[in-house]
Amino acid sequence: MNRLKLILPTALISLSTLMIIAMLGCGVVTRSGPLGSAGADARVVDGQADIVVYTAREIITLDDDHPKARSIAIENERIVATGSMDEVKRAIDGRTFRIDRQFDDSVLVPGLINQHEHTWLTAIAMIVEIVSIEDWDLPGKMRPRATDEADYRRKVKALVDSHAEAYPGTDEVFYTWGYHQLFHGELSRTDLDEMSQTVPIVVLQRSMHEVFFNTRALNLFGIDQTVIDQLPEHARAQTDLARGHFWEQGSFAVVPAFFPNMLAPERYLPALGRARDYWHAAGSTLVAEPGGMVAPSLMAAQNHVFGDPSTPFRLHYIADGKSLALGRPDDEVIPATEAQVETAKGFTRFLPKQVKLFADGAMFSQLMMMRDGYLDGHKGEWLMQPEEFDRAFQIYWDAEYQIHVHQNGDAGLDLVLDVLEANMERNPRSDHRTVIVHFGFSRSDQVDRIAKLNALVSANPFYTTVLADRYSEVGIGPERAQEMVRLGEAVRAGISISLHADMPMAPGKPLLLMSSAVNRITVGGNLAGPSQRLTAEQALRAVTLDAAYSLQLEKEVGSLKPGKLANLTVLAENPLTVDPLTIGDIRVLGTIHEGRVLPIEAN
Repeated sequence: MNRLKLILPTALISLSTLMIIAMLGCGVVTRSGPLGSAGADARVVDGQADIVVYTAREIITLDDDHPKARSIAIENERIVATGSMDEVKRAIDGRTFRIDRQFDDSVLVPGLINQHEHTWLTAIAMIVEIVSIEDWDLPGKMRPRATDEADYRRKVKALVDSHAEAYPGTDEVFYTWGYHQLFHGELSRTDLDEMSQTVPIVVLQRSMHEVFFNTRALNLFGIDQTVIDQLPEHARAQTDLARGHFWEQGSFAVVPAFFPNMLAPERYLPALGRARDYWHAAGSTLVAEPGGMVAPSLMAAQNHVFGDPSTPFRLHYIADGKSLALGRPDDEVIPATEAQVETAKGFTRFLPKQVKLFADGAMFSQLMMMRDGYLDGHKGEWLMQPEEFDRAFQIYWDAEYQIHVHQNGDAGLDLVLDVLEANMERNPRSDHRTVIVHFGFSRSDQVDRIAKLNALVSANPFYTTVLADRYSEVGIGPERAQEMVRLGEAVRAGISISLHADMPMAPGKPLLLMSSAVNRITVGGNLAGPSQRLTAEQALRAVTLDAAYSLQLEKEVGSLKPGKLANLTVLAENPLTVDPLTIGDIRVLGTIHEGRVLPIEAN
């Protein structure tokens, strides 16, 4: 924001202005119009003021010493004081300051944190045609959900036909995302060939852990039996060339064939820009990406877009321990990880000594590993074979890394907890902060183990919103489906909870995550597992202070406390006092990021 500075001759200062200055000591009042604008009646008589004191209708600090405030003093990028105006003035006594009242009609909260996102996946959502199991509202496009098989096929076919008209006689690939077999019926290469034999079609399943091709696309990308035969056995088992279907390790194996096309710079760079603006519009002041892709070309593009100091938030990567550990001797894993950490600095950087591992398969594919299996008898999948997971975990554990673990099924959680417990017994660590990531399905006995082992949970509450109804009917059954994402029980056990979107597994909007965790209302309008709901304050902490704790950043961000970075989100309403059903609808007016006031353009 460019602040209007008027250096006024003493003779032009009104009597009322002189009285205000006298009352405030060496302070100056700035009355403001709209957010980010100084307003026509602004008066700044000391352009060299060290501190800006912002006033607001309400300030929620999450600082136990001053839980609520009406004023916050910021010097450069740091918070100096919070409290009433008198308390703030006493704290900054003798310092030059000015008062900025542009937030007098707004609510300030600690800067919202997107604890687990993926820049490349979010960019893909900006690139592809979305036909999904829920409505999606993204910059420049609103896509209503496909309600059933007929609706899905009709919508996709219409989009394919439009694509063919837009790119006649070319190999321009049609990409779509959002398909889910339990909502939209089975899909195969033959089905896609019926839609078009000339347009290359690639369908990304709702989980992003599965992909379908028509024959034209398979031929274009050179995916044939020869390619499949070269894969490791467990990856080869997760392919079906006849159906054009690849899942989990099989899908990751064919990613190099089509990603260079889908994420070509002319598409990827603008999509990253839209992702940046999307996260900022959601009130984000920090974004973390655990285990994202680190292909040099993708990293260069991401660092170009997010690494500039004008970016409205910092982007922190967490290394992908799965890729770094597999295929390397034990003694080379940590050096390789440390070398990767050095590849991004500044506004994009790797968090040191943190790594992500993977247990079982995708929640949206019903490929998580379940203790009692599935109602139809199908099996889940491991993303890392148990022996591979055990080996990698021990390497990073002994190097005193914080380990974040992707887990969705309760049998997957058994694996994680067994390995964690074995390592605690073998080599005890007091502050390991192992994070259970996603936390799709769990049991009460596992919640007790998590608490006993001092592990943390980073959960996706949107799973319940979009999946509980259908999973109650298919694959899982009502008892387990209603209790998915067991947050209420985890909080009561004393476990530190954070919430994440894992965009596009959920929209990357922290307030929407809060709403999902507080209300647990499904897309069908049903209340799922009421005992697993969070309070509004618990949910706010889960996207601020507790999210920061899960990233070992709680000394810098997460609450509005003197000495911390001045990261705040500006809201139209107080999420702790509004009707809980409206939390996700609260308007985000802007952010303050490390002292910079960053308005959000109205839609």
